[in-house]
Amino acid sequence: MKPPAIAARDMIHICAQGALGTLLADAPGQPFVSAIEFAPDADNAPIFLVSRLAEHTRNLERDPRASLLLTAAPGEGGLLAQARMTIVGEARRFDAGVELIARFLRYQPDAERYLALGDFGFFRLHATRARVIGGFGSMGWLGGEALAPPSPLSPEFEANLLASVEQQGVSSLRVLGVDREGVDLLRDGQRERRRFPALLTDTHARDGLRAALAEA
Repeated sequence: MKPPAIAARDMIHICAQGALGTLLADAPGQPFVSAIEFAPDADNAPIFLVSRLAEHTRNLERDPRASLLLTAAPGEGGLLAQARMTIVGEARRFDAGVELIARFLRYQPDAERYLALGDFGFFRLHATRARVIGGFGSMGWLGGEALAPPSPLSPEFEANLLASVEQQGVSSLRVLGVDREGVDLLRDGQRERRRFPALLTDTHARDGLRAALAEA
């Protein structure tokens, strides 16, 4: 049975790091895997900040083809009993705007010191498909479009929405990001994903987010 697409989208929000697979620049066709921290952008595309000197950066500049493995936290039954997903696509360098950088730093605050060095730049993984395993008996391929959220919020709208919630002091939890399907939180160093009972609308976005945080 194929896992539902929304569960795959949730994984992109819950996981803070993954294993990035690239192709070695000096040995074409040879896989190379490295640890990476990332955050989802408004389209649920993983974005990551890397040094120009990193091996995976040189690899991607030669060949953008890449895979990103995400795994759920270990639990009962061991690794193979837990949800996991491999996103396949191309990772390309891009210039991040102010709001997107702020969003990335909410998810990955330690990256602020790397931004100050000037040697680091952003890459975005454009998914073509994903292999999703929800546990024993639950697995299948999803197209890259299945990972995208319905009607993504603009970075500006999200920033204003979060600012209004913080001013009201609705929740003591740290809010990382919000989209039409849910809100990402940090509690005691662990990420949580809270889905909304219905898709968030522009008109009732503040009320919907406040209600979700009040129940957190």
